[in-house]
Amino acid sequence: MNLEYFIAKRLITGKSHKNNVSGPIIKIAIAAIALGLIMMMIAIATGVGLQRKIREKVSAFNGDIQIYKFDNNTSDASVAPIDIHQDFYPGFKTVSGIKHIQAVASKWGIIRTDETFEGVNAKGVGADYNWSIFKEYLIDGKLPDYSGKRNEEVLISKYLANRLKFNIGDSFYTFFLKDNESEIPNQLKLKVVGIYESGFEEFDANYMFVDLRHVQRMNKWTEDQIGNFEVFIDDFNELQIKGIEVFESLPPTLDAQTIADKYYHIFEWLKLFDVNIAIIIGIMILVGGINMITALLVLILERTQMIGILKAIGSNNWNIRKVFLYNAAYLIGIGIIWGNMIGLGLLLAQKYFGFIKLDPSNYYVNEAPVYISPIHIITLNIGTLVLCLLMLLVPSYIITKISPAKSIKFE
Repeated sequence: MNLEYFIAKRLITGKSHKNNVSGPIIKIAIAAIALGLIMMMIAIATGVGLQRKIREKVSAFNGDIQIYKFDNNTSDASVAPIDIHQDFYPGFKTVSGIKHIQAVASKWGIIRTDETFEGVNAKGVGADYNWSIFKEYLIDGKLPDYSGKRNEEVLISKYLANRLKFNIGDSFYTFFLKDNESEIPNQLKLKVVGIYESGFEEFDANYMFVDLRHVQRMNKWTEDQIGNFEVFIDDFNELQIKGIEVFESLPPTLDAQTIADKYYHIFEWLKLFDVNIAIIIGIMILVGGINMITALLVLILERTQMIGILKAIGSNNWNIRKVFLYNAAYLIGIGIIWGNMIGLGLLLAQKYFGFIKLDPSNYYVNEAPVYISPIHIITLNIGTLVLCLLMLLVPSYIITKISPAKSIKFE
């Protein structure tokens, strides 16, 4: 078998094919494998990257799981308060995989200036609020500090700042309606200390962050009453499981809702990316396999005499088929190497330079996010090689039909 493999390698992958019909076809087949792998890598990296980035943004504004009172509505505006003293706060000991829990409260209001006005959801947060995610979105100023006395510091979005013509250090008035609409609205003077931009226009157009104690005071709550709890988990893939576990551990007066349920339309849209990725992978592997089948058939026809000689000296059909499959694997490997180099290069360029921009009103991000997973890359490489070789088993069967006596005379 070693002699057969040596002869076949010299005849098929050596310089002799350059002047044959198989030369251009082999190059096309290699290019098809490389291009297919590049497309698959881009589809997976950008598709998964977009899913993860959007999930992160929805989670940043809402937590992964929200806990609220049963008689409260599920909107962002807090209606019925919850006692902050709960067995699960500040540490959720009865459920594993909980990373953080924080107390918040929201109230809708109107920011009014001399020229215009904007509706806004004032989200009240306290000293326990996790600002780590918003460090990425902060584009000017600083994050507010609510660990000391109640203050007027506010974090506002770039969207609202542009529409209201606010800059860092500007003060403004916000008006909040009372339960009795006939009463004079609450008036709150706030100061812009930070401007953020998440790229998620649905949130940027509404949210500003204020001291939780302002919301408590306007709602006439005590310092122990809050609107709802936001729970963050370690593994988002376990969201539904953890959502059930959290719900089952709550007292009967409280309810829990995951962000996948609250923003059902967004997460259903994200699931479509999995279907698109699967379709792209299937098409690319099929195209690459068809090109390799064509190249293999041409090689077999060009080497008909060689096949006859190998059969004449005692080689069986399977050994000869393996020679061609080994060389097909060699050609596929070349395509995979080129595909990895070009594909990873493009993905790294997008990750660090972001040259492909997206419309945030449609995709919730400013640029195409990239998530490069070694497991995805390795699986894609191995899967491409194995599936293409399996597709070549059928056309290689033609070797068994070649007669040594006729093939030696073949020109």
